Amino acid sequence: MESVNTVKTLGVTGGIGSGKSAVCKEFEELGAAIFSADQVAKQIMVSDPGAREEIIQAFGAESYLPDGTLHRAYLAQKVFGDDTQVATINGIVHPRVFQAFQEQKKNCKAPLLVHEAALIFESGGYKHLDAVLVVHAPMEIRIQRVMARDGSSRQQVLDRMAHQLPPEELLSRADYVIENDSDLETLRERVREFYDMYLAIK
Repeated sequence: MESVNTVKTLGVTGGIGSGKSAVCKEFEELGAAIFSADQVAKQIMVSDPGAREEIIQAFGAESYLPDGTLHRAYLAQKVFGDDTQVATINGIVHPRVFQAFQEQKKNCKAPLLVHEAALIFESGGYKHLDAVLVVHAPMEIRIQRVMARDGSSRQQVLDRMAHQLPPEELLSRADYVIENDSDLETLRERVREFYDMYLAIK
């Protein structure tokens, strides 16, 4: 895909506990710029006046706490499990996230701009990228990682996984896959090899 800037782009996604943040951290250390779609989306919901107004219109003034921060529990309750409501909030947030990504891309001086997003396929973000890398790990390893990281129960982790694309669909849609089924040093090695290979592609 042609762009005004010569910077290469790469989407990085993966199910919960797959290790996409660890992969992005390694990319950053290698010299890539990182765009964290999930972080940007959170900022937009709080600091973008237009987005705030649309969220309040769609979900009520209770969407924000008196101090102006997002009432996450309330919003999650309104949206959770309701495809129409999910589509509504995505329609408010995703176009603004895309705009922010385009802005970063335009000003990017790094050889690679990595777009990290849990919902890269669901949001349509993948359409604007040169390729998508899926970070993959066996289900049991992922469950154990999230339990250790968040203090979640096994069932809580499984519930969260149920709301993400299944691993087989992610893998079928991926341009590239990095397996994160070993230790951190092995992962770093795989990321370094991929980085060199990807940048060498004309």
